[in-house]
Parts: sequence; C-alpha cells; structure tokens
Amino acid sequence: MTSLNDRGDVAVLGAGVAGLTAAAALAARHYQVTVYDQGEQAGRAGCSWWAGGMLAPYCEAVTAEREVLQQGRLAADWWSAHGADVWRAGTLVLAQARDRTELDDFARRSEGCQWLDAEALAAMEPDLAGRATRGLWYPDEAHVDPRQCLPALAARLEAGGVRFAFGQAVQAEDLEPRQLVDCRGLAARSVLPGLRGVRGEMLLIRSHDVRLHRPIRLLHPRMPLYLIPRRDGLIMLGATTVESDHAGPVTLRSAMELLGLAMTLHPALGEAEIVELGAGVRPAFSDHLPKLIRRGRTTFFNGLYRHGYLLSPWYAERLADQMEGTEGLVA
Repeated sequence: MTSLNDRGDVAVLGAGVAGLTAAAALAARHYQVTVYDQGEQAGRAGCSWWAGGMLAPYCEAVTAEREVLQQGRLAADWWSAHGADVWRAGTLVLAQARDRTELDDFARRSEGCQWLDAEALAAMEPDLAGRATRGLWYPDEAHVDPRQCLPALAARLEAGGVRFAFGQAVQAEDLEPRQLVDCRGLAARSVLPGLRGVRGEMLLIRSHDVRLHRPIRLLHPRMPLYLIPRRDGLIMLGATTVESDHAGPVTLRSAMELLGLAMTLHPALGEAEIVELGAGVRPAFSDHLPKLIRRGRTTFFNGLYRHGYLLSPWYAERLADQMEGTEGLVA
C-alpha cells in the first residue's frame, strides 16, 4: 500500500464546501493535506454557511445542464459516508392554483418524480393539509444542514490527520514547493477572469405552527421559493438570484418577497420568528458548472454556483483522480 509520505503534501486554500470536500478526497488517497482559511472556523464564512444544503439533482436539472443530474446522484451517499446527517425524505414541488401550469411544465422537464393528490400530500406533510390539490414528489432526493455537515466533516478530517490553519491569508508563493488546490471562491477572481458573483439571500425562521419533513419548492413565475426544514422548528427560506457580487445584508424587498411567498404556502408562517437573515455570493462561470483548472502546481476548484453541496463530492473525487494522474484535467 502507498504510504502517506509517498503522496506528498497538498495545501488547500479555503475551508468552505469546496475546500473541505477536496481535502476529504485527497486525504482518502493518502496525501498529507493542510487546509488554510482566513476565517476562524471551517465553512463559517461565505455562501457555504448560508446554503440550503439541498441534494436535489432531479429538481436542479430542470433549469441546469444535464451534468447536474448525472454528477449529483453521488452526493447523498458521499455526505453520509463523511459524517453528515442526511435527511432522505425527498423533495416536494408545489404551486399555487393560479400557477398550475408551472407545475405541469416542471414535471415535463424532469424525471424521477411522482404525482401526488391532495390526500397523499396531506399524509406526507400533515401541516400542509388542504393547502394544495396536487404536487410532485422526488423520492430519491435528500438534504443536509450545512451548519452540521461542515463542522462534522472538518472534525472528521482533523481526526484523520488533516491539518487546519485558520486566520491565515496565505499566498501561493508562501507554500512552495507543495501542490496547491485553490478553493477560495470569488477571492480567486483576479486569476480566474471568467468567474463572477451571483448573490443569494436567505432567511432562517422558526415556526411553532408549521412543521415540515422535507424541502418544499414552491413554484412561482417570478421567483420560486424553497423551504428547507432544520432541527428545532427552524426553516430556511431561499433564495434570491441576483447578478451581483455585493455581499451586504439582506434587502427589505428580498425579505418581504421571501416571507410573502412563504405565507402563500401557509398563512401560519406569518407568525414564525425571524431568527437570522443572510446573504452569500456564489462563484459562477458562464455555464453555471464547476471547473477544475490546472495552472502549474495549482489546481483551481471553483464555480460551484448554487450546486455546492450537490456537486462538490463528484468534483472533489475527480480532483483526487487528476492529482493521481488517472484523468485529463478539465479546462
């Protein structure tokens, strides 16, 4: 068996979802990995912390490239094998009666779904009984809570020998002669000209009246909404998609739109408590697919867009394959 020392050292820049999944895949191939991050905690800063954590390849593929479906099927099992609590209750897609054509169109453009009538919907989500006459269920989809799975993955990596250096803004020249994996998201934009920011705003609420058991996607012609259950009655509401790299606080307009749409699903959500509001800026390339780009001794792993938790496992494993020389590099 190849020893640790035979693989050599790799420095991973960034401790978000891309950096941690890359570190996990490389450590499994017996590289000695050190993760560097300017923050003080793995995954705490940026869009990784504010992501929904949906592992929904079938739903996402409706508006994305086919690769999202093909590559995203790995995600739930990968996260489960790396210490995450994976909720495997599928996804429900609903629409208001006036938007029923949106639901029909969503069904035509997707696969892996089942039509449910009002009775079946009520059995699946009792607190939504009477709120919809029909919907789509994607039983093979899942979700994770980023605020559980990222710290769990970091702890697992550290216990396995991966080193973490927090509070450090290092440069590539400081780390010679190691191989580098740059997972800094938008911070790498100066050397990846095609990278841009897409802002997403989210709200975390706590409802004492409405309990959900799986993510709900509420279709709307202007701004679809997702509601993702967390523990202790928490529900994540998201998300806007704004072509902007502004990472400031959530705007009043966005908060009102997200809350207003949530109340169309169930008026009782109007009594929910607002726990947190936050915004993240997703790094994206023009085709909205991640890329592995090799330049000298540095491989850039970037452009996860809104598919961070869904696609990072597949790309992290391909990154490890490439470091071993078993595949050509993705340009």
